[in-house]
Amino acid sequence: MNRVFRRLAAQKVSGRTTALTHRLAALLLEYPSAELLDLLPAIRSATAELPERLAVPLGQLVEHLSSAPLPELEAAYVETFDLKRRCSPYLTYFAYGDTRKRGVALVEFKQAYRAGGFEVVEDELPDHLAVVLEFCSTGDAECQVEGIKLLLGHRAGLELLRLALLDAGSPYAGALVAVCATLPDLGPDEHAAIARLAAEGPPGEEVGLEPFAPPSYMPTSGHSVEGARR
Repeated sequence: MNRVFRRLAAQKVSGRTTALTHRLAALLLEYPSAELLDLLPAIRSATAELPERLAVPLGQLVEHLSSAPLPELEAAYVETFDLKRRCSPYLTYFAYGDTRKRGVALVEFKQAYRAGGFEVVEDELPDHLAVVLEFCSTGDAECQVEGIKLLLGHRAGLELLRLALLDAGSPYAGALVAVCATLPDLGPDEHAAIARLAAEGPPGEEVGLEPFAPPSYMPTSGHSVEGARR
């Protein structure tokens, strides 16, 4: 943990807040483990370095993870991210579903990581949000830029995940609220992409049976910050 934060401190000040936010979110979005629980005091301390609009949602997730036994956290994680397609932590799923095009997109993620000097372990998909955020925050400034490009390239899915977690009342929404707050405001084209994905779902999904986004979702004209690896 200390080694990671020393690396972050060496980055340019202008990108440090974003990098720290992404690093903390990456840790908190991992599958719950005894190791993660041991890190929570250090994570809680690190959130104090962030502006309130980022520290508060992350802190709420830290408190949730600190207050429940590990088996309960594990079960809740599976129920949230593995059993609800609206809450998939895999970014390319939103854009491509399980079609062949998704395989091409996954290769693009791997290529970005390799260019930055990183390799994804064999049992991990490269588009898991926690993996992307880790890449954004533990590499150099160029890795941060390339990682944010990956996030922005799948912004519609990222925003829908945020909305789905908020709608479900999931504590994990705090991590998505913080991450989305580090990104540029949504433009008209992005709002249109979000609305389209909300209505139609990923390619290959049955359309017309139910909306893909939470029932309460309504596109708005402005960006809102209100609202894993295993």
